[in-house]
Amino acid sequence: MRVLAAMSGGVDSAVAAARAVAAGHDVTGVHLALSRNPQTYRTGARGCCTVEDARDARRAADVIGIPFYVWDMAEQFHSDVVDDFVAEYAAGRTPNPCLRCNEKIKFAAVLDRAVALGFDAVVTGHHARLGPDGLLRRSVDLAKDQSYVLAVLNRAQLDRAMFPLGDSTKAQVRAEAARRGLAVADKPDSHDICFIADGDTRGFLADRLGNAPGDVVDATTGAVVGRHDGAYAFTVGQRRGLGIGVPAPDGRPRYVLSITPKSNTVTVGPAEALDVDTVTGVRPVWIGGDQPTGPVEAMLQVRAHGSTTPAVVELTDAGMHAQLHRPVRGVAAGQAMVAYRPDPAGDVVLGSATIAG
Repeated sequence: MRVLAAMSGGVDSAVAAARAVAAGHDVTGVHLALSRNPQTYRTGARGCCTVEDARDARRAADVIGIPFYVWDMAEQFHSDVVDDFVAEYAAGRTPNPCLRCNEKIKFAAVLDRAVALGFDAVVTGHHARLGPDGLLRRSVDLAKDQSYVLAVLNRAQLDRAMFPLGDSTKAQVRAEAARRGLAVADKPDSHDICFIADGDTRGFLADRLGNAPGDVVDATTGAVVGRHDGAYAFTVGQRRGLGIGVPAPDGRPRYVLSITPKSNTVTVGPAEALDVDTVTGVRPVWIGGDQPTGPVEAMLQVRAHGSTTPAVVELTDAGMHAQLHRPVRGVAAGQAMVAYRPDPAGDVVLGSATIAG
């Protein structure tokens, strides 16, 4: 097959491209230039969005022996990922930009362009598996598994995707990169948001949304216990940096329970007030076989790198509804709810939706 390899400049995408070549595919490498000004994004060997990353990707393509191009997708990335990130926080939600980038950029814009150019599939360095049955599964390396951020993809996108690293641990990927002579073998992983250069999400949002003072209110007493400079700086479940000047009557820590942009209020309370036993999502995607006509048992994950909880999941006219068998804490609107098949392995993705709030 003719395959387009998305090469970020990191070790994972380089090894994924090399494996695609080894499997006999006709591979072309492409690096996505996502920053309007690469110097304003994170610098250093971090694996995404910088000038250094483009150079690392080119060198890896040279070693592998494949053609290499750079595609400028900065405007679309800014519109679909960065602007969406800011708008979601302004609306009191907590977005996951990696989910949006996979959905809107890597497996929409890039895949559409690849197909138009005659490519059969796009290969990436994501740690996930696609079996012969076409079902999306967790990586064998659960610590690096990225099926959660890929669960937003639809069936047509998955049918043209390749994830060669899903059967390997990260240590095995690095060792293979070293054997292949790839200079990125020891390059650090990227953990932060790629378009926030200094890692200061609160400062990034403040620059774009401005100063917006408001009240921090105790859910139990209704009393104002503090002030904030912008409700967008908080997320559900947050404990530190709340700006509370009045100790709780019981002396226990308070957590962010909700964010209300309309009144610019952050509501705080005890940890147990975070418990929820139902979760509702919008824009559902079902990829685990035929779409169910009624409730199904599943294992539900509601945050990246979080654990799963048994639940009954049902698709409705409004989206996806999950009734949890036991409460979970810190469910934040804007994140994804991802349902996995409830078999012993628990690694097959059934579907996903964006948590409403």
